[in-house]
Amino acid sequence: MWRGFTTMLKRDLVLAMRRRTDILTTLFFFIIVVSLFPLGVGTEKEILRKMAPGVVWIAALLASMLALERLFADDHADGTLEQMLLTPQPVALLVLAKVTAHWLLTGLPLVLIAPLVGLQYHVGGDVTLVMMQTLLIGTPVLSLIGAIGAALTLGLRGGGILISLLILPLYIPVLVYGSGAVAESMAGGGELGAYFQLLSAFLILALVFSPWATAAALKISTE
Repeated sequence: MWRGFTTMLKRDLVLAMRRRTDILTTLFFFIIVVSLFPLGVGTEKEILRKMAPGVVWIAALLASMLALERLFADDHADGTLEQMLLTPQPVALLVLAKVTAHWLLTGLPLVLIAPLVGLQYHVGGDVTLVMMQTLLIGTPVLSLIGAIGAALTLGLRGGGILISLLILPLYIPVLVYGSGAVAESMAGGGELGAYFQLLSAFLILALVFSPWATAAALKISTE
């Protein structure tokens, strides 16, 4: 089982390296969205600090959705998906490998460039660290939930719009508590532990249920 997971993970990473534009598109989209807000509202430090949690998380949410439509589309087009469903390996495990690759390519870079966002919004080092921690916990949840929407809309015309309609309501709790944790850190961090506990609970639930739900959706979509 572990060998099947690592093989699928390496395969998706190698294929993604051959299409670097997809990775760069997600990263540049995040940077552009985050950079446009100061240009629109001004450079007042206090205003930018208040806006930082919501702006960062909204930009991360939208950026993570850019590559969702192609999560299973290429495998479906060349017949790889059907072979994956026929293998003796658990489909949920292979799905988890593909989602892990998606997060490594689209979610982890957002975590790594968060300090630059903190500088742009005049956020202190402690708050920036909290921002990175929330993104590290929350962005995998976005990828796991998004995989369900990508599987349900596989092969449908206008799948990108349908994915947005399906998963955006499910993203709201992660958005609220992710940005809330950063805002709480700015206010002193008295209830910061509760936010991290809720985000961790979302991650555990998504890790347990999302691969199985995505595997079931893929089987339905390919029938």
